Amino acid sequence: MKLALGPVQYYWQKDRLLAFYEAIAQSPVDIVYLGETVCSRRHEMREEDWLALAERLSVAGKEVVLSTQVLLESGAHLNAMHRIVENGRFMVEANDMGAAGLLEGRGAFVAGPHLNLYNPEALQIVAELGAVRWVMPFEMGHDSLRQMLPGLPGNMQSEVLVYGHLPLAYSARCFTARHHNLQKDDCGFRCMDYPDGLLVQTREGGPFLLFNGIQTQSVKVYNLIQQIPQLEASGVDVVRVSPQSEHTAGIISSFRDVMEQRQSPAEGMAAIQRFMNGEPCNGYWYGKPGMAWQA
Repeated sequence: MKLALGPVQYYWQKDRLLAFYEAIAQSPVDIVYLGETVCSRRHEMREEDWLALAERLSVAGKEVVLSTQVLLESGAHLNAMHRIVENGRFMVEANDMGAAGLLEGRGAFVAGPHLNLYNPEALQIVAELGAVRWVMPFEMGHDSLRQMLPGLPGNMQSEVLVYGHLPLAYSARCFTARHHNLQKDDCGFRCMDYPDGLLVQTREGGPFLLFNGIQTQSVKVYNLIQQIPQLEASGVDVVRVSPQSEHTAGIISSFRDVMEQRQSPAEGMAAIQRFMNGEPCNGYWYGKPGMAWQA
């Protein structure tokens, strides 16, 4: 089973992002997903910057995948997606069906978690377009995954998110700009002030959600480190960690220690808690409300 690092969901300054991936190049992660998947207004990294970074990570021995944006709202967004699809060098993760359709005949690609692939018939459709790996939708549980795996077409691989704040929804409206009484097109790039998302609280002052531009995330951190043996026994090929602004390398190391049985799942959970930037949850995995936690 391989360990993957998903695309950075947040808006970080270019220097910070490059320093982050410099550390990731030395980490025990096998696959790195790159690219802006949330908001096209985030321009710290241009297309040529992402490609140069991809080359550096490839030289460091990482399998690099370029991720497409989830919500396309204009012709400019569509043109950017075309350029990623047509890069001709690196595998692509398609995060909407338009990208999947454009990838037909261009070789292998990854069917991202936002394609809403919930049954073998849907997997067969993307496999015919060229998908060789699918990422399980975040809200799918173990029972549904177990029913899916025997029906995988051909040699398609499966990938499961095992750590990170869960993307719950995308909107045409920018919630971070709205919070600051700004228009989306004149947002001042306030997302950069929140390297792990903007905390939204209930009326009683309790943590509720995270705003990340047009994306809404869970305030709790999805964590399946204790389910690593179960995932491996089920036949999952890749597990994915979603980056956070601090301690991502430590989180990766904790998962690697459990995967290679240097630590038990319980020991791994105890070790990773000092790196987490929120309370844990794993409810979706057990078919329960996502915010629930089952030890």
